[in-house]
Amino acid sequence: MGCSCGTKKGGKVSGCQNNGACETGGCNKMNVFDWLSNMDMPVTERFQVVEVRFKNGRKDYYRNVDKTILHAGDAVIVEVQNGHHLGHVSLQGELVRLQMKKKNIANDGEIRKIYRLANTRDLEKFEEVKKREQPSLHRCREIIRQLKLNMKLSDVEYQADNMKASFFYSAEERVDFRELIKILAGEFRVRVEMRQISLRQEAGRLGGIGVCGRELCCSTWLSDFKNVATSAARYQNLSLNPSKLSGQCGRLKCCLNYELETYMDALKNIPEVSRPLLTEKGEASLQKTDIFRRIMWFGYKEENAWYPLKVDRVNEILKLNQEGRKPATLELDELVEREPVSVLNSDLERLDKKFSKGGKNKRRRPNRSGNRNRGRRPGNSQQPSKPGT
Repeated sequence: MGCSCGTKKGGKVSGCQNNGACETGGCNKMNVFDWLSNMDMPVTERFQVVEVRFKNGRKDYYRNVDKTILHAGDAVIVEVQNGHHLGHVSLQGELVRLQMKKKNIANDGEIRKIYRLANTRDLEKFEEVKKREQPSLHRCREIIRQLKLNMKLSDVEYQADNMKASFFYSAEERVDFRELIKILAGEFRVRVEMRQISLRQEAGRLGGIGVCGRELCCSTWLSDFKNVATSAARYQNLSLNPSKLSGQCGRLKCCLNYELETYMDALKNIPEVSRPLLTEKGEASLQKTDIFRRIMWFGYKEENAWYPLKVDRVNEILKLNQEGRKPATLELDELVEREPVSVLNSDLERLDKKFSKGGKNKRRRPNRSGNRNRGRRPGNSQQPSKPGT
């Protein structure tokens, strides 16, 4: 469900009027759905740890010590190191307990507390603090270029009390940014924290649209990044083209692992062809494999055509080659000699032979001169006299 919380009309926020904390799940990163919210749980006391979301989908867990009545999307003031920060409630109840168990987070005294619900003054101050982020980002990039540091700055997040700023960067190697911290602290008058993140985390914080036409998985729901190897593309018979296999982070796409197990199960019943198939017609090399249809395509060196074979037929040819035998072709083991087929339209041939004999059955053409002398007497060559002479 889409939402237009970020659009403004006449200086006022339109949409669901929740200012970026809507419960529809259409305008936030790392959205969750509390499917236990309308159910009566068989417990006497509700789990008091709450999941709170911050900028760009970053989440942390805080204890509701005062047992304040909270709802998803509420702005709260939480305790942070040497100050306080503002976040929005994203999840609470028993699902938080499961999330903490999944992420191996202990429910002990290390979990900080929630002070109170944010009021109008807190929200206004937080909006003023957020306006410093973009100018600070551009200025910090200028300083990095002047110091010639090999690092890429991607985002800046100010604390709600305007006492601390976190700078998120990525780098291929270790960077000595002690001089950078001194310059930033003296110019911005805040405590500076440099946080190094991976390229995948950087893409998740910035967001974007993937080649599939949807938002990036790392910015919407994916939180645990697993290793992606080129072997995943080989098992799926994908082209090893770096430009097609790489995501916006410059690394291999995380979605290469989504269907890998399905392909691995399907490949168990498909033979591994490391050498060309030997036939009397020649050597046929494997061109491509349709894994789910169980069809393997082979082609001869001298031909441009490909021949589809079922997996069972490929196993038969491999067995024959191991025994030292060769089938006649990819389709047949032996060529069967066919009987000569009678020529079509044989009756026309007989007629041609009949009339091809020279002149025996030809009829003589009648002589017109013989027909003229048929009524005359022999020896009389005079013309008959006309009547009346």
